[in-house]
Amino acid sequence: MIAWSYSDTKPCGLLPELAQDANKYTRGKVSLVAGCSRYPGAAALAALASQRMGAGYTEVICAPKSVDAVRAVSPSLVVRSWKNLSPSDFPPMRAGHPLAYVLGPGFDASSGSCKKLAFTVLESACAPLVVDGGALAFLATKKGRKLVQERFESGLDTVVTPHAGEAVRLAAPFGFPTDDAGELARLISLAYGVTALVKGPKSFISDGEIVAVIGEGTPALAKAGTGDVLAGMIGALLAQGLASFDACVLAATLHARAGRLAASELTERCVVAEDLPRYLPLVVRELEALRDRMGERESGARYSTHG
Repeated sequence: MIAWSYSDTKPCGLLPELAQDANKYTRGKVSLVAGCSRYPGAAALAALASQRMGAGYTEVICAPKSVDAVRAVSPSLVVRSWKNLSPSDFPPMRAGHPLAYVLGPGFDASSGSCKKLAFTVLESACAPLVVDGGALAFLATKKGRKLVQERFESGLDTVVTPHAGEAVRLAAPFGFPTDDAGELARLISLAYGVTALVKGPKSFISDGEIVAVIGEGTPALAKAGTGDVLAGMIGALLAQGLASFDACVLAATLHARAGRLAASELTERCVVAEDLPRYLPLVVRELEALRDRMGERESGARYSTHG
């Protein structure tokens, strides 16, 4: 691992520019395959976060029983059932129509149908992809490893967003040590051909060479659903053209700051995941204002070298 400080790269310098002649397609489409019948809320949280993070068009493909629940959360979401989903439902990106996929929020790791869906997406989605939640269990299988390696060889970006327990599962097929979260993120990145974001009080992001540490976490984020919000944010930034590493750094920073701002008003004890999309515009505005004051698209952040 390269012992390299990320402190010189500033979050507001990563904020995508908004073209004055933009439309909903040029601003990027996020397509989420998420939300089994037991966990429709995870799909809803990820979708709302992708909208707030700037995606021009957000689509949710979820379990038939989840469609109405997800659709009720926001009238601007496009929601459809994943029944009979096939590779033809994943057309490649077109010029002027950037696209990213998010797979796994609200997936049941014990479900055979979720497993089949995960493999379909891994094999068919010819665009940047975030793998989160229950889908991470399928990534660690022999077939999952093969499919994600094929994505890497085809030049397709993949991001994985495990919490500590899910990171251990991803490490298991390779026998990696798991006592150092930063090194684990680096090893997972190298082994799977992905950008790895290992979530925790401190989050570690690696592209296999560099490890960035996001040290802005708060106990307010230790609630169910906050990871789904982060996955949706990363998907939106990928759809707006950010590189995987930068998308993870910016999303993790804003996610933590939204949690802190929510806690300042609601207390760390009382924040819930659905508060985060409401506070996200406020922390984005703070970042934009700081960029304007500096006269350039740069601002400070608490990163540290890990090595």
